[in-house]
Amino acid sequence: MAETSSKFPHPLYEKYVLQPFFRDAETYYYEPMLAANRAHVVMLTQCGIMSEENAKALLLALDDVEEKGLKNLGYQSGVEDLFFTIEQRLIEHAGVAYGGNIQLARSRNDLGYALTRLALRPLLLKTIKDLIALRRSLHALASEHTQTVMPGYTHTQPAQPSTMAHYLAGILSVLERDTKRLQFAYNTNNESPLGAAALTGTGFPVDRELVASLLGFGGVMQSTYDSIASSDNLTDTASACTSIGINLSRFVHDMLFWAMQESSAIRIDDSFIQISSIMPQKRNPVVLEHIRARISRMIGFANAVVLQCHSIPFGDTQDIEDEIFPQLFGSLETAQEILQLYAAVIDTLHINVDHLLQRAIAGFTTVTELADTLVREAHLPFRQAHSIVSKTVNYALANHLAPADITAEVLATVSTEVLDSPLELDETIVQAALDPVAFVNKRTGIGGTSPEATQAVLDQQAKDIDADEDWLSMTNQRLTDADAQLKAAVDRLLV
Repeated sequence: MAETSSKFPHPLYEKYVLQPFFRDAETYYYEPMLAANRAHVVMLTQCGIMSEENAKALLLALDDVEEKGLKNLGYQSGVEDLFFTIEQRLIEHAGVAYGGNIQLARSRNDLGYALTRLALRPLLLKTIKDLIALRRSLHALASEHTQTVMPGYTHTQPAQPSTMAHYLAGILSVLERDTKRLQFAYNTNNESPLGAAALTGTGFPVDRELVASLLGFGGVMQSTYDSIASSDNLTDTASACTSIGINLSRFVHDMLFWAMQESSAIRIDDSFIQISSIMPQKRNPVVLEHIRARISRMIGFANAVVLQCHSIPFGDTQDIEDEIFPQLFGSLETAQEILQLYAAVIDTLHINVDHLLQRAIAGFTTVTELADTLVREAHLPFRQAHSIVSKTVNYALANHLAPADITAEVLATVSTEVLDSPLELDETIVQAALDPVAFVNKRTGIGGTSPEATQAVLDQQAKDIDADEDWLSMTNQRLTDADAQLKAAVDRLLV
């Protein structure tokens, strides 16, 4: 026989649903709810829906709630959530006649979705700030190493000489786009659903634009159905976090390889190194492992957001309300940890410049230029030049020759396997083609490896960082101005 009970809530529902969600609401919704309530009261009054006396009573009650703080708003069994807890306090302070009007022309639906958007805003802006700071750190490091020659890799094998600045400029490029993705997510999120009520709007003559302005929203969501049903502000945020995670994880992968003793390209600062409990020689760059693990955590949170928004009704549903808090806010909070840790690692990183140059020389990374030289100097078709150089490398490996041991004589010997007669090139031409520094300096086109070409990219990236900082500053200022506007409107009613 089924167990029945008329008393709400069931103990397990309270334990696993109501209590955890109340704690989340205390963390993320408390301040936004106070602001939203004040803006709602101001709007109702200016629209003639609420009397100034009623408004004053509610605003004083909200001041009392704020003064007493969260400690006075603990979870109470039978009271569903923080919204009802605060409403209860307002009624206690202002009386039923006035306190009960806080929900005029409003639903928990449009309020709840507005609170999520308000709670997301500072987290998005803080993540953008941290991402810009990481880009600043990477840009400073790149600017010091425009002439630091190193092997570039394709398919995990040494490919061609590059520079550390050239590599880092690539990382900076993807992180600049990630910043734009976060800005896009912010703009999608920063629209007001207030005034949509349950889903159809309200019969009261509310001013949706006014309440949006008082809360610093960039505008009003035009469709009231969209206002309480859409989730793309959540998935846009998750997608931005996923992209950041994927891009940084590939950078971490490279850095862990560079930090290996066999590679010795970089030295992680001692402040991030943990030792072995048994092996005295060990320098474990575990900070990179922690960053990698947290990237996985962030992507996991972000993917959970997307999955939770998938295949649900287009309407108000708990899937994209309380249930999504840990994943949604967790993805951004973890992103901030990752970005701050990474910037600190970059700020203290040591690059082994001389060693990287030797690695660039040792890996036969310059032989593409040797093939190009055969085209220019010997007037060979590229595929034929490619074949000669490929055979020359195999000859060198078979005879235990280093790249520096490849001479015009060796090239002439090998070329007879492809050509009717041996190639006759000046030794200086051959050695110039095999010089990794010359290889790097010769690539002067847009985005090339030469110090001048790379510096041009870095100069543009510095401007991009400045522009993103300006965007962040202006966005924060708009929120500050909205806070001042709301405070002034409240103060006028309290006079």
